[in-house]
Amino acid sequence: MSARRAWRPRRPRTVRRGGDRPLARSATAAVGAAAIAASALAVHAAFNARRLRVPPSLAPSATARAGEPPEGGTVLRVGRPERPEVSVLVPARNEAERVAPTITAILASRGVDLELCVLDDGSTDGTADVVREAGGGDMRLRVLDGRPLPEGWLGKPHACAQLAAAARGDVLVFVDADVVVAPDGLARTVAALTEGPFDLTCPYPRQEAEGPGPRLVQPLLQWTWLTFLPLELAARRPRPSLVAANGQVLACRRTDYDRAGGHTAVADAVLEDLELGRAFVRAGMSAGVVDGSDVATCRMYDSWPALREGYAKSLWAAAGSPTRSAAVLALLLWLFLTPPIAAVTGIARRRPGLAALGVLGYSAGVASRIIAAGRTGARRRDALWHPVSILALGWITAHSLRRRAQGTLTWRGRTLPGRGRG
Repeated sequence: MSARRAWRPRRPRTVRRGGDRPLARSATAAVGAAAIAASALAVHAAFNARRLRVPPSLAPSATARAGEPPEGGTVLRVGRPERPEVSVLVPARNEAERVAPTITAILASRGVDLELCVLDDGSTDGTADVVREAGGGDMRLRVLDGRPLPEGWLGKPHACAQLAAAARGDVLVFVDADVVVAPDGLARTVAALTEGPFDLTCPYPRQEAEGPGPRLVQPLLQWTWLTFLPLELAARRPRPSLVAANGQVLACRRTDYDRAGGHTAVADAVLEDLELGRAFVRAGMSAGVVDGSDVATCRMYDSWPALREGYAKSLWAAAGSPTRSAAVLALLLWLFLTPPIAAVTGIARRRPGLAALGVLGYSAGVASRIIAAGRTGARRRDALWHPVSILALGWITAHSLRRRAQGTLTWRGRTLPGRGRG
């Protein structure tokens, strides 16, 4: 009798699905493309950071001794200082809790001949009284009562238009009620306007952010334009699509403001500062941002609920229309959320190639944030949470789009129209 073969369990056959490999290759290609694009954007952010213009210092000896501004940048050097009459214009609606430091700092400014006009836009919290008390009887201060909001206008453009109509100065400097200027901040702003390349000059203040929500989202403001916009090209060849502007501090000559149509040209714009910059470019002039981290500081929001509602009013129009804003959001999620997910997936499934691409993409996103933070005075360590920041921004954008579609957007007690520009 022949010996029986020892019984061995059969190995299960591996079923290979033809579609798995192409799908995996497509996913890897998408992650690789995102990593390469994020790396290119980090390089672009570094170039912009190096070339970002800096308002001139009022101390020529200090500038000569340093040779260049901190962290690099292009110095806007002053020849013979000009002293035009400057109208500092502050729109205020229910700002009693934080407007006093703004007023005090403006009136303490040096190196500039100014008048300060504050428009109380229908406040119900005693804003005008706080402004007068902070002014301490200074004759340079005028407090104006805002007129009722006409149909077709949004609140801030209407307030700014009234301020401009009342201004007496040759140079208009609009300052938000939550901005605190440095002692030489206004003089440097005027110098940047008169000596720099932009007819509408926006020194971008250092953004103060406290608490998890503001620290996650606020730094994305300056990171966005520093990473994505070709600032040098925008300065040399102004185009409406390349404009970067910020209404927290915004300066222009009175004649140029009128030539661009002023705030009347952007009466219904949710992002009136950006649209005003585009109006300047359409009128044959230029508009852009300069480094304002030493010019002024701004704390927009102190909590997540305040930040969420503040951004919700305008994020749906950030790219010009709801459709384009949704497309930009999808792009950001692909560029900066896909790589870290791929890195974790690649490590878990032992796919080193995928993991390496994911780590590269994540590192590039963090690098661009570190570059922006170092150039604009934000916290560098918060850059490590960049994917979470993008996710938070995505949630707020979706919230903004939903509320815009429902017609439930409000700000400062006013209902915002469910439409925008662009």
